[in-house]
Amino acid sequence: ITLDIDRWNLECEFNNTDHRTDLNGIDRLIVRRGQPFTISLYLRSGIYQPGDSSLDCVAETGPQPSEQYGTRASFGLSANIDTSRWSATVTSPPGDMVALSVCSAPDAPIGHYTLTLGRSGRIEFVLLFNPWCPGDAVYMDNEQNLAEYVLSQDGIIFRGSYKHPISTPWNFGQFESGILDICLRILDMNPKCLKNPGKDCSGRRNPIYVSRVLSAMVNCNDDKGVLLGKWTDGYEGGVSPMFWRGSVEILRNWDTQACQPVRYGQCWVFAAVACSISRALGIPCRVVTNYHSAHDSNSDLVIERYINENGEPIQSREMIWNYHCWVENWMTRPDLKSDFNGWQASDPTPQEKSEGVYCCGPIPVRAIKEGELVFKYDAPFVFAEVNADVITIMKKKDGNTSKVTSTAVVGQKISTKSVDSDAREDITHLYKYPEGSDEEREAFKKANHQNKLLQQQENEGLHITIKVSSEMRKGCDFDVFAVVTNNTQREKKCRLVFGSCAMSYNGFLGKNCGFKDLLNVELSPGEGERVPLRLNYSKYGVLLTEDNLIRLAVLLMDYSTGETTLVVRNIVLDNPEIKVRILGEPKENRKLAAEITLKNPLPEPLENCCFSIEGANLTAGTVISERLGSSVGPGEDAKVKIYFTPTHSGLRKLVVDFDSSKLCHVKGYRNVIIGK
Repeated sequence: ITLDIDRWNLECEFNNTDHRTDLNGIDRLIVRRGQPFTISLYLRSGIYQPGDSSLDCVAETGPQPSEQYGTRASFGLSANIDTSRWSATVTSPPGDMVALSVCSAPDAPIGHYTLTLGRSGRIEFVLLFNPWCPGDAVYMDNEQNLAEYVLSQDGIIFRGSYKHPISTPWNFGQFESGILDICLRILDMNPKCLKNPGKDCSGRRNPIYVSRVLSAMVNCNDDKGVLLGKWTDGYEGGVSPMFWRGSVEILRNWDTQACQPVRYGQCWVFAAVACSISRALGIPCRVVTNYHSAHDSNSDLVIERYINENGEPIQSREMIWNYHCWVENWMTRPDLKSDFNGWQASDPTPQEKSEGVYCCGPIPVRAIKEGELVFKYDAPFVFAEVNADVITIMKKKDGNTSKVTSTAVVGQKISTKSVDSDAREDITHLYKYPEGSDEEREAFKKANHQNKLLQQQENEGLHITIKVSSEMRKGCDFDVFAVVTNNTQREKKCRLVFGSCAMSYNGFLGKNCGFKDLLNVELSPGEGERVPLRLNYSKYGVLLTEDNLIRLAVLLMDYSTGETTLVVRNIVLDNPEIKVRILGEPKENRKLAAEITLKNPLPEPLENCCFSIEGANLTAGTVISERLGSSVGPGEDAKVKIYFTPTHSGLRKLVVDFDSSKLCHVKGYRNVIIGK
């Protein structure tokens, strides 16, 4: 006898909490695959009788549901739940109220579903990946990691430089109102879906497919993607990538502007948005920073950089980025050997085309370490980012070229935020074996890559380093030093060129900030020379980009041997610290104030000062801004009080941005524990 259903209760609060989706809200049913959920059915007539009562259930997703594509599943009542496939069972005693337990298959496509119950019941729900389910391809067996990589709505992205990593706070906000629907809309707008929706929806069972689609859809180069990248000149028609404090505003802008790209992003913004979407859909994800990251456009694993006779770089398409960010997603790789499960790198920043589209990955991090470059997807490009050789070539005025000795090493200090703290976790060892080890040689052999250590011998006769002071703040004048040591038994006569120029984080160079050309540097055997270069704010202040980076380069020419050596160091100038005090007792739904202060470090006044704050579950999914009415003089404090009302208890991150005429997009944050 078919159950005659009158009405039902989806028990959204219970189910969403049980499936760890309650932060999305409890006004609709959002569940994870491979895990049962319970709905209450109220019968119009008759009662449920075990063995006699029946109920035909049909779950469907996508515009063209089909059994063949796995986007339609038919099932009836069974004695017990089977978590390996779509199934349903009744868990209540006989009566006119039926507790129906339903379980989706752990490999069901994710997305919007309708579940038809018999002739009279049609319910809607959203199905997500389930990293808590052992049968799901994204299963992760560590609660602390799951709390960080799926449930945490904020984080830290590392920028700055290899010698001086700088923590940038970010509000991922994956559970803020409307964000999940926007993430599902991004999947629906991808060209594969527009071309063949049935096949694309079927592909959504597979996190490999979904993460590859996302790496294409976060940039807008071939599709209606989320962000437009810009690395040069001004940001007319949009905002500087440094403007953003989180992903929520970006995703909402894309959604409300009819899927027009949001202007503008750079690598950490692309990666952060990809991380928000992955976590929203249930794929464990983290943002990774690679310092001294190579952009190898022809996959020969060699970056050729050219300089003129003053040591000044000549721009080329192949560059070394001061840092580059991408994401890692956690999943199994049944298409590869089993030891390549786990973290998979994928890069949403548009750099090179893959299969005709600007996307990159997913590639197992382990495959990069082992030099397995035939594995899918885009292994050679990522391998080059962390392993490419750098060859420096001098182009002379007469048209001739000569090779320059240099010790540039790419793939340094690969970093991500630690689990349970804001500290930097170094994960270089996951991408590379120790330099010079047998394992490294083996990996390079597999990758058909000559060992860089054999190619790059340092000039043993003359040794150069660049020394800097520990306090290099924007607004200060300071010295940097070229230290040259003669390790030979003979006196040396050299030319030393010491230059500095403003620089963007992706390697593009600006104008000269300070320059010195010494034609006769004489060094006795075993002696050293310390050459200072003064950098004055009056000169560098107007030249710096928002990255606050200056490239220092020392070129040393040995007159006796004709050998030329180049040493480069990128320095990052610190912005002032933003101080945040929380006034009042932090509790759910109680108004709080943040007292925010920044001291002007510049020798000139700051105009048009504005503080902005946002934070998941702190500022109701919006940005709250407060402008100062007057300018802030040198050494004076910019100070505001901004009110906000937290909506959920727990550890939250209040992200702060300060902007002004001369000091742009300074970031700060305060961790706040909100009580119940």
